[in-house]
Amino acid sequence: MNPRSFSTLPLSAEQRSNLDSLGYHNMTPIQVAALPRALAGEDLIAQARTGSGKTAVFALALLARLDLNLPSTQVLVLCPTRELSIQVATELRRIARHRQNITLAILYGGQAASLQKQALKKGAHIVVGTPGRVADLVERGSLVLRNLSLLVLDEADRMLDMGFIKELKQITRVLPQKRQTLLFSATFPKNIQELSDHLQRDPQRITVDEPDGATDIEQHVYRCAPEDKLEGLKTLLLEHQPTSAVVFCNFKQSTFEVRAFLKNMGISAIALNGDLDQRHREDLLIQFKHQSCSVLIATDVAARGLDIKDLPVVINYEFPPPDVYVHRVGRTGRAGKRGIALSLCGEREQGKLKQINAYQSSTLKAKSLGEIRPTAKTIPRPLHVTLSISGGRKAKVRAGDILGALTAAGGIKGSEVGKIDVMDFISYVAVARSAATRAEKKLSESKIKGRSYKIKKL
Repeated sequence: MNPRSFSTLPLSAEQRSNLDSLGYHNMTPIQVAALPRALAGEDLIAQARTGSGKTAVFALALLARLDLNLPSTQVLVLCPTRELSIQVATELRRIARHRQNITLAILYGGQAASLQKQALKKGAHIVVGTPGRVADLVERGSLVLRNLSLLVLDEADRMLDMGFIKELKQITRVLPQKRQTLLFSATFPKNIQELSDHLQRDPQRITVDEPDGATDIEQHVYRCAPEDKLEGLKTLLLEHQPTSAVVFCNFKQSTFEVRAFLKNMGISAIALNGDLDQRHREDLLIQFKHQSCSVLIATDVAARGLDIKDLPVVINYEFPPPDVYVHRVGRTGRAGKRGIALSLCGEREQGKLKQINAYQSSTLKAKSLGEIRPTAKTIPRPLHVTLSISGGRKAKVRAGDILGALTAAGGIKGSEVGKIDVMDFISYVAVARSAATRAEKKLSESKIKGRSYKIKKL
């Protein structure tokens, strides 16, 4: 029997069939190591980054112990950001879709607490959220956790980096002692061990030696004076011709400068920063996810929770400390796919390069940018345009409804429709650039579930 097959686990035939339909054909290394123990009810402290398959570990663990006859919150999944909370909740719903009547609530800042209180009043077997909003609703008595049987901390190191220790303690104070706790972290600094000591009982520590870190990512560092970095970035983009790339900056001001420079080149670029409201931020992230924008420029704070599948290139416009570097380059080369991480390194940043080599046991050397002589004048245009629809899950809108409206008589071809994301109050659909005008017109003239909605091209 294939040791990586999900059939080696004590899962129902319906669960295995659903996993197969979702593309979960073989377990990833973290799943092989962690799933049997998680399903057995053990506490785990596991080293795992985005794209390693860790969500399936706690999803299958929680489904194994969920009692649908008990109308109370039994599972709490804490994530560092709103975006990651939404992504985790979406994947949980997919993995659980073979079971009926499971209720799930997402709790995060930026959305009215009153709406989230209403969701909790109706009952939620599973709660996914950020520590700040979860702690607030626990304090107000809106979220009751006395029947909790499983606590999951996803990207625990980032939660601590963001200063959520006070909120974590607020939450864990009200949890029952008898529970399972799963802690996932990309790195294991001292404060993670202290958190584990506080929350867990005899946890099994799992560190998987897999092509899941620097080994599946091609890394290159180039010498570049600070005043030449914009031209250096241009050189890297023209040489590698990415369909999508994330450019990381250390400072918010740098993101504005890079965006202006790239737009002047005719490259589709957007910048994430802490000044954006939640809706605008969500619009930008969706555009990038839909391949409606070529380059996303962000600081580390703004990019937290960013989870883009099949990201081919990451560029460090400014060099970061070692632990931040590992998180940045880990955005590419996910799920066994090769990725490219490119860095521009000034003379004063050479010390950081030595620290990074020591941190990840690598032998990176700064090369001359003069070795690269790109022949292209620009990079590929985005494949899609994203349209927003002013109705979502709360209005019973489904992805199939949007697809049907777009492809009905006089509409566009199904092959011209890309990703569809349905949120609580808004939906997004990617359409082929050549079909964008027709798609916008078709949706504006159509009714979805008997209702007309506002359509906007992002």
